[in-house]
Formats: sequence, C-alpha cells, structure tokens
Amino acid sequence: MTAHTATTGTSAPDERTSGAGLLRVEDLVVEYPGKGWRSRPFRALTEINISIGQGETLGLVGESGSGKTTLGRAVLGLAPVTGGRIIFEGKDISHATRKERRTLSRDLQVVFQDPYTSLNPALEIGDILAEPLGVQGMEPAAAKKRVKELLDQVGLPADAIHRLPREFSGGQRQRVAIARALALAPKLIVCDEPVSALDLSTQARVLDLFLQIQKDTGVSYLFVSHDLDVVRHISHRVAVMYRGEIVEQGPARAVTTNPEHPYTQRLLLASPVPDPDRQEQRRADRHRLLETQREQNEQALPA
Repeated sequence: MTAHTATTGTSAPDERTSGAGLLRVEDLVVEYPGKGWRSRPFRALTEINISIGQGETLGLVGESGSGKTTLGRAVLGLAPVTGGRIIFEGKDISHATRKERRTLSRDLQVVFQDPYTSLNPALEIGDILAEPLGVQGMEPAAAKKRVKELLDQVGLPADAIHRLPREFSGGQRQRVAIARALALAPKLIVCDEPVSALDLSTQARVLDLFLQIQKDTGVSYLFVSHDLDVVRHISHRVAVMYRGEIVEQGPARAVTTNPEHPYTQRLLLASPVPDPDRQEQRRADRHRLLETQREQNEQALPA
C-alpha cells in the first residue's frame, strides 16, 4: 500500500489522526460463501486498515467492484467479518449482536446512494424522521420538536413535515435522508455514494451541506465515492481501494492531486474536467500512463 507522508490535507490538522480515533479497522477480511457445493468463498476485502478521528472525513474511493461499499457495510454490521477487527470508540463491534447494533445506531448511521428507495413512500416526512426517535424511546412531543430542528438543519421548509417523499426533488430527498441520519446525533455517518445520483449543481449544494453539518456538530464521515473530485472536496484524508485492498492512503490533497500508486493515477486522469483542452491532455496522459504500465508489466514477466 502506498502511504503518503505529506501533511497537506484539505483542512485537517495533523492531530486529527494522531490519537486512537473514533473508528479503527484493523486487518479486516470479508468473505462470502461460494455459490456452488465445495466452491471456495469469495474474498471481498483483504487486510483493510483505516482509522477515522472525531470530526474527520475519510474519503473511500475506487471503481465499481473495488470493495468500498462492502467496507462501509462491514462497519454497519451488514457484511460478514471473516478476520480482523472493527473498533468503535475502543469497543470491538466486529460481531455485535442485533441488540448491540440497536444501541450502536445512536452513534453510527448511514446515508445511502438513492434517497427515494431508502425512504418509505407511504410515510410523511415528519413520520420518517420521527421513527428512529420513537425507537429510541423519545416522547412524541420531544420527537416533533426534534423533527422541526432537523428540517431546519438541512435547509428544508417547515411544511415538509406533512409531505410525502415523491413531492420532493432528488436533492431534497437526499436532505431528508441526511436529516434522518442526524436524528439521533450520531458520531459517525457512513455515506455510501450519497451524491452520485444527483446532477452537478445539486451535488455541490449537498456536499456543502455535509461540510456545514460537520462544522456545526463535529460528526465524522466515512464517505464512499467513485469520484476523486468529490472526495477531494469533502475529505480530510483519502483511502483508495482496488480489488478489495487499499493501495494508497494519505491526506486528501496529496492523494487526489499527486498520487503515487498507478491505479490512483489512472483514476485521476479518468476524472472529467470542464475545459476541453485540459480534458484532451488528460486523455493523452492517461494513454501514455497505460502504455508505460503495460510495458513495465511485460518486462517484469519471466522470460
């Protein structure tokens, strides 16, 4: 794994990563059973090591199938932990029971990629936001007050409380999903491609909302994305995944502008830019990089 030693993160001071951290993933292995009789299990993640500090964002970037979503699911208890450990606030939650996960939901939440499918279309927004509060035993009057606070926090009008998800745009529905994740004032939110289904202008507004919420509350994010530009905008540090392994990790600016690993270099050169001349230059640079790497691989093969 390539590890940057530079200290030029987007806005994260060095001390954010110097302590034990809010979340530590140590030598994590995730395997799924094979489909056929006596078939070998499929290994989705191999010896993953990451950490996230209080009020910090770790961007997890990679192509589809790289394992980044599986890592987020493992942290949430939705993927099997075959080896290694997941430590949250000093406690091993790798094999937490359903009861323990219910307690953990106060501090550990998620925002999914598609806000519409993650919201019950038959419930009004007020009921959707009040549901996790009721599960945790909050009185109805206190829950109603909290729902109004959440709508204000994510920039939605007060009358949204009586409207259905279908009455909102994609960006507004994602704001509802963020509000639901914030309902219990969590310490860490796993964000699984939360802006990839939105247009560019809406993406920018939702990303700015994530940043403002972090500034106001001190919440931490594990931010999963396939887009280097997105993780550069929102992350303090970035980890790059390829075929179930982390191949590069370091401060966001260093990893997303001057990557060391060939895979990250390819990701950067594949990222689109609005200037046609720069985009043409990127294509040429990417083609040269691929040719160079192909020649190096051929030279490394035994005669």
